[in-house]
Amino acid sequence: MKQSEELQKPGAENGQQPGRADEKDSPLEKLIDVHSKALDDLVNVNSLFTIAVFIGLSFASPKQHSLENRPECDADPVVAKTLVTYEVISFACFLVSSLAAKSLKVLLNFYKIRDYIELVGIPDKCLRKIILSSTWRHTLFMVSALASACGIIFLTLSMVNVVQIRLGKLSCGSVYTLKSVISLTVLVSAALVLLYVPPVIFAFFARMKENSDKKQSNTV
Repeated sequence: MKQSEELQKPGAENGQQPGRADEKDSPLEKLIDVHSKALDDLVNVNSLFTIAVFIGLSFASPKQHSLENRPECDADPVVAKTLVTYEVISFACFLVSSLAAKSLKVLLNFYKIRDYIELVGIPDKCLRKIILSSTWRHTLFMVSALASACGIIFLTLSMVNVVQIRLGKLSCGSVYTLKSVISLTVLVSAALVLLYVPPVIFAFFARMKENSDKKQSNTV
């Protein structure tokens, strides 16, 4: 009788533990999958921006003349040094963002199997409370998003210096330089504020809502 009852338990015929047969299709699993795909996309975008960083560094060579054909419009070495500085900071931001995103993806995968992993002694308690905690995951998520946003900002500033090197300094009053800088600044700012920030805020609060719902279900 006991053997027949065990065979009738949900998930027993598939070799799964009772009560975990539908875990793969649970809202938590779906939410983790969505965030994992989003993190992959973020890393891919950071890689494309990193390529743009190295392309911008090629314009930092000395004694470059602008297309204005006026000596007073040629960028001085300070502009080239500023370009390299912004490019390096931008590269560092994208690198930090990608590392944080990859770390968060690893933690999300471990979070799905948290009931099956165990460390011996004190490390298990410390790592489970810190590394697998929602606070640490939220921190990595915000670090990745903010670092990527900062990288975009510094990359935009470096592109302003590239425009000054190729089209002439802003102080020179070149129409082409002003059009390029204004268009670049407006479009990137609008993309960050309208297209990037809202989904990031939504994803952050979606995480918090999932954790709060889980706490409520545990208390019931």
